[in-house]
Amino acid sequence: MTFQPPAAVALSTDEARRIALHAQGFVGAPDRRAGVRGVLRHLGAVQLDTISVLARSHELIPYARLGAVDRPKVESAYWSPDSEDAHAFEYWSHAACILPVEEWPHFAFRRRAYRSRPQWHHELTEGAYERVIKQLHAEGPLTATELGGAKNGGEWWDWSESKVAVERALMYGDVVCTRRRGWKRVYDLAERAIPGELQHDDLTDSECVRRLVALAGRSLGVGTREDISDYHRLKNAQVDAVIADSGLVPVEVEGWGKPAWADPEALATAPRGRHRTTLLSPFDSLIWDRPRTERIFGFTHRLEAYVPKPKRIHGYFAMPLLSGGRLLGRADPAREGTTLVARQVSLDSPKAVPAMAKALREAASWVGCTELRVDRTTPSELHKPLRHELG
Repeated sequence: MTFQPPAAVALSTDEARRIALHAQGFVGAPDRRAGVRGVLRHLGAVQLDTISVLARSHELIPYARLGAVDRPKVESAYWSPDSEDAHAFEYWSHAACILPVEEWPHFAFRRRAYRSRPQWHHELTEGAYERVIKQLHAEGPLTATELGGAKNGGEWWDWSESKVAVERALMYGDVVCTRRRGWKRVYDLAERAIPGELQHDDLTDSECVRRLVALAGRSLGVGTREDISDYHRLKNAQVDAVIADSGLVPVEVEGWGKPAWADPEALATAPRGRHRTTLLSPFDSLIWDRPRTERIFGFTHRLEAYVPKPKRIHGYFAMPLLSGGRLLGRADPAREGTTLVARQVSLDSPKAVPAMAKALREAASWVGCTELRVDRTTPSELHKPLRHELG
């Protein structure tokens, strides 16, 4: 008798969307006892970015799930005040991300890849790398400025040699960032900052990738190979090699037209509970993969911060509106003193007006703004109804 593999579970488009929302923490009561650290461990990675409009993106991620979390507590939940209490570290995952410290061993494959890299954009003179390591060993945790200066005086990418050396040491795993001072990375030796039981590169590349594939599947709920690859920026071939042993199960999603896999726990119980109404950072892991966002929500979104102003459609840092498990529009926020300004609000229909008003009011209160102003609404006929909802 010929062995027949089990048939893939069939999911409707709506079922896949609800599974994805639940996996990302937007359906059901959030675990407030676990707080921001719980959000980090649940998502597996929180992307960092320098843009700060409403707030920095790493603050917006827990806010979107938990509501008005205390902003100083967000910082302390990610970054430890000293090297002896590290519970997260910064590394290259989906992009530059904050990662739970227990995942340090599972990025050994990437550290090895960086160490064997044949060439770099920035060259180092002989001994520069070793000097940075010696300085950190002798003086303790330091910023790039304290190591000798971050820049040579040119454009933003014109790093000083000490900055190049310490960033390369971070990529190799000799150095780690587990805290920041202001917005500056504080670098320390990994042997000092990473808990002893995690200080190893013993896992093979396959073991590392298998773990990250399983984590991505859990954090996504359901996804295609490309979705799973993109979460921690793995290669498709790496995913193909381990996915059968990752614990994820094959599924067929209506309308997706390509193979997909799901976390078995996500399939065990239908997602229930209230839906969050909130504005999302463009770097939120629910929507950071634009093709996936279009496939799941039928919503096309692009970050326009680097688009010339005359060519922007929705605004500099347009934040998608999530409500009722759907993406219903966008708002491009700015802050003028204690006024939160929605420079442009774009809505799919009049039905989205109350949800946008609720999201703007909550966001304004969270960042300490006492007034709200809407400058422009698309379609324009929704301007007065939105102003009315805002009171």
